[in-house]
Parts: sequence; C-alpha cells; structure tokens
Amino acid sequence: MASASSRSSRAAALLAIALAAVPVAWAQQGAPCEKPVYLTLDTGHMGVAPLVADVLKRQNVRVTFFAAAEPTLTGGDSLDSQWAPWWKARAAEGNEFASHTYDHAYWRGDLKGVAPSFRIKPSAGALAGREFTWSAAEYCANVSKASERLALITGKKPLPLFRAPGGKTSPRLLAAAKACGFEHVGWSPAGFLGDELPSEKFSNEKLLSQALESIRPGDILLAHLGIWSRKDPWAPANLEPLIAGLKAKGFCFETLRQHPQYRAWIASHP
Repeated sequence: MASASSRSSRAAALLAIALAAVPVAWAQQGAPCEKPVYLTLDTGHMGVAPLVADVLKRQNVRVTFFAAAEPTLTGGDSLDSQWAPWWKARAAEGNEFASHTYDHAYWRGDLKGVAPSFRIKPSAGALAGREFTWSAAEYCANVSKASERLALITGKKPLPLFRAPGGKTSPRLLAAAKACGFEHVGWSPAGFLGDELPSEKFSNEKLLSQALESIRPGDILLAHLGIWSRKDPWAPANLEPLIAGLKAKGFCFETLRQHPQYRAWIASHP
C-alpha cells in the first residue's frame, strides 16, 4: 500500500496537470468543437456527486447523466426528494439527462415467444436481487419511469435515450425500447474510464494515463457518481485531470444532444 506522502505527491501531480490546462480551457470557450468527446455519468451511491458537480462547473463542461433510483450512502435513493435540488441545479447549468431504468434493471436474457419478453434482475428498489419475467411494456415502463422522475425533479425534459445497466442488451430488447421511444446509448471501448474496476489492480494513475492516451474524437466516456466496491474512488480524483488533460490535447466536451448518431432521433422525439 502506498504511503501517505506518496499518495500526496501523486495527488499534487494530478492537480498540476489540471491547473496547467486551465488557460486552454478558457481559450476553448465559444470555439467550434472540432474534436468532441461525450462524457456521460451514471448514478451510483452519489457520495461524490457534489464534488463531481464542482469539477464540471469549474471546467465549464456539460455532460449527460443517466439516472436510476439507486441506493445512496445517505439512505434513500438517487432520485428521491433529498437529491432533487442537486439534479435541478445540474439542469440549470445546461447538462442533459436520460434514463438508466428506474430500478437499475439488468437484462439477463430473452425468452422465446412471439411477443418479446425478457429475464430482468433489478439491483435497486423493492425488487432488488430477484429475477423476473418482464414484457416489453413492463420494461418500457421502467425505462420511462426514470425519465419521468427526472423531468419532475429537474424541470427539463430528458433526452429520449437510455442506458441499460452494465450495457447488457439484446437486439430484441433494443427494438422493444426503440418502439416505445428510447434509443440505447453504450460507450466507446476507450471511453470506459475504469471506475468500476478494483483499485488494487487498476490505480487512478494507471486509469488516467490509459484514458489520456487512448481516447479519440467522437468517443462516449463513462463514469459513475459513486461506486461501492472501489476502495480508492476514481471520482473526483481523476475527473479534473482527465478533463483538463483532454482539453490540453485539443478535445472539447459536448452532450449527447450534439452526438451525430443521436441528433436526428432526438430531434424527431421532442
């Protein structure tokens, strides 16, 4: 295990990267986005959410949040009334929102039959940990419930997009969701920022270096607002150095509303 002094040195080095890129960040404001990346943040235990918001404001970056009603460190869930002011503030800053299914419901498999139905295992809510058979309508209702809750607490209409927990889907599931108005969004291979990985094997320094080396224009990036299992949290420690480092390489940040793959779909579902 690293000593306190070595951890402090690494933290200082990461901060220096961020501060060095501040002039670049200011220079990019208002300029055309020629090398866009799309940072997306899924919910989690929300323990780092206030610090993440501070970084996004300081760096003048807009992101797309995918939200489910997940258990939080303070009790309740990430879409309850306790968190409503936080979400509303993010809307006022120009961020975008989309569904992550209300009960963070994992697709486990398709069932045979003419009508589409699926094996689903929620990891949040009253049904967490149990496996169910859901019809396409039931799955759509859970996707819609998160979107409707976001609209209520933010005062802003979410994008007609969703992200399945774990990115686990099937062609039949995607077709069912699309039929009820939701296009699925995954992430780019290089955009997997690694905050779900064990910190004993994947240090923040290693993940940051890998991301800055491998991310390319057009990539969709994925991180979370708190991961229960990671001992050395990725956010916010890596978030500002990542943003600043990408800006220093000429990248700029846009929400999924501007993504070429989803622009037409979003425009056709006002």
